[in-house]
Amino acid sequence: MARDRIIGPQAESPEETEYNYALRPQKFAQYIGQESLIRKLRIAVEAAKARKEPVDHTLLHGPPGLGKTTLAHVIANEVGAQVHVTNGPALTKGADLVGILTKLSFGDVLFIDEIHRLSAIVEEYLYPAMEDFKVDVTLDQGAHARTVTIPVQPFTLIGATTRMGLLTGPMRGRFGISEHIEFYDPEALHEILRANAKQLRLDCDDKALWELARRSRGTPRVANRLLRRVRDFAAVEGDGTITLPITKSALELAAIDEQGLDEQDRTFLRTMIEVYDGGPVGIDAIAATMGEERDTLEDVIEPYLLQNAFVTRTRQGRRAMKQAYDHLNIKYVPRPIAEGEGDLFASKD
Repeated sequence: MARDRIIGPQAESPEETEYNYALRPQKFAQYIGQESLIRKLRIAVEAAKARKEPVDHTLLHGPPGLGKTTLAHVIANEVGAQVHVTNGPALTKGADLVGILTKLSFGDVLFIDEIHRLSAIVEEYLYPAMEDFKVDVTLDQGAHARTVTIPVQPFTLIGATTRMGLLTGPMRGRFGISEHIEFYDPEALHEILRANAKQLRLDCDDKALWELARRSRGTPRVANRLLRRVRDFAAVEGDGTITLPITKSALELAAIDEQGLDEQDRTFLRTMIEVYDGGPVGIDAIAATMGEERDTLEDVIEPYLLQNAFVTRTRQGRRAMKQAYDHLNIKYVPRPIAEGEGDLFASKD
C-alpha cells in the first residue's frame, strides 16, 4: 500500500517525528528553499509584530511532505507564541474546536492539517472565531435552547491542505494569506541533506547527497527518509561512510530508480499504458485496476508524476506522456488527440 512506501510523503510515524524534530528549522533564517514563499511570510510576520497583532490567518496548500507543519512552527517561533496542532478529521464536533480555542493565548498559532476534511458543523463554529474572535455555543435544545457567546484570544489559524479544491468558498475567503508550496529543486534538497547530515554527524560523500537529492521527488520528508535508509545500509553493508556506490546500492535495493520513482509509481504508469493504451482514462478506473484508493493515487502518487510530465490530465481523463513510455522502455506511438482532450485541467473522474 502507498502508506508503506519509502518515498511516499505520508505522515511521519512517531519515530520519524522524534527523529526529524531536531532537524526542522526553527526560524525563517534557517529555512532552505521556497524563497518567494518565505519572503512573503517573513514580511507578514514582521508587519504583524510591528502592529502587535496576530499574524493573518494563513492557508498553505500543496502536496504532502513539503513542510506545511514546519512552517506553522516557524511562524509561531518568530512571534514567540505557542503552536497547537490538530487535524480536520479529529475535530468531529463543535465542542472539540471550542475546547481548543478557549485554551489559546494571545497570538498563538492553531495549526489544522487536512483542513479540507473539517465537517460543516465545525466550520460554522470556526468562522466567528476567525473573524471576531468569539464562538457561539448553543446550550440545551428546543424551547429551552439558548446561545452563549464565548470570547477567545486573538490567534492565527494556519490551515494546511493537499486538496485546495475541496475547501468551501467561505472557508477560503477567511484566510488573509493563501500560498502554494512547490516541490523543492535538487539544489535546495541537497542543502537540506547536507545540513541534516552535518547535524547527525554522518560521514557523507557530497556526490552521495546529490544522488539522494535527485531521487527525493522534490520532497524534504522523502529526502530525510532516504538519508536514514542509506545510513542504515552503510552501517551494515559498508563501513558507515555514505558513499555514492553505497547510496546507489541502497536505492536499488529499495527499487527507487533514477527519476525517484518506485514500483508503485511504475505500476501506475504501466496500468495506464498497458491496460488502457496510454489513456485517456479516469482515475477511478486506474484505482480499481491497481486495487488502490482514489485518494491515495491523487494525493500520494500522481502529483509528482504530473509535475514531471509523466502524466497529464485532460477532459476525458489521465494520459501517459511520451516520457512515461521512454522511462519504462515501451515504444511510444503518437495518437491523435480528440477535440478538447488537450485541455490541461483536473477532470471530474
